[in-house]
Amino acid sequence: MRFKIDHDLHIHSKLSFCSNNPEQTAENILKYAEERNFSTICFTDHMWDTARIPTKDDFYENQCFEYICQSLPLPQSDKVKFLFGCETDFNKDFVLGIAKETMEKVDFIIVPLNHFHMGGFTCRGGESSEELAELVIKRFDALLDMDLPFEKMGIAHFSDACVESRYYRALALIPDSEYRRIFSRAAEKGIGIELNMEVEHMTGEYKDAILAPYFFAKEVGCKFYLGSDIHSPRRIGQVMDRFNMAVDLLGLTEDDKFIIGK
Repeated sequence: MRFKIDHDLHIHSKLSFCSNNPEQTAENILKYAEERNFSTICFTDHMWDTARIPTKDDFYENQCFEYICQSLPLPQSDKVKFLFGCETDFNKDFVLGIAKETMEKVDFIIVPLNHFHMGGFTCRGGESSEELAELVIKRFDALLDMDLPFEKMGIAHFSDACVESRYYRALALIPDSEYRRIFSRAAEKGIGIELNMEVEHMTGEYKDAILAPYFFAKEVGCKFYLGSDIHSPRRIGQVMDRFNMAVDLLGLTEDDKFIIGK
């Protein structure tokens, strides 16, 4: 059976500083899910667990766990299960921005490995495509080496969102053998792989480099979930086209679906 478009596990509320949109409320997001017949959605606001893991990063310093808890309690409906998650980060010293005790308080945790626009925090800044190719794999390995609840974690937008053309070029430089190795590790750990690519990127100049990681991930048995990464209502109209194109290009079935906690 074809992979059902029945969830969205990467959504930002007005609490995320990069959203700050008063219309990005839990009630409006629940309506978005109901109108699309989703069964599950998840708030994943940006968060660094500053009370337990100090940081000097300006973006994260005030986006702590206690801050994103302002969205609770989340509204529910008979049709949609609304989960409380977070998008934390992985800094240049391979420190993950969420403590073990906080992990127990959220339903889902997503980690981007490619926030390379945050030079000085996630990376040195100004790396070449060759350096980024090595760095993203090194970061992936470091994350998988940790003792984490991978069954309720996902890798956010591995090949898209918040990245520049030099990163797309970096993806093309990663050897097939490295892709198979790293995604085999991910499949063994049970971490989800997010499908989160813009339509124009799936059909544009870098489409082969952008899609290749997901084909390798599927080949070695990784499971996938859908994430829109919407920060404002204006992005909502593009969601279904993006999700359907990703599923069809990769030929995904229900057997390829990541289920939180499974």
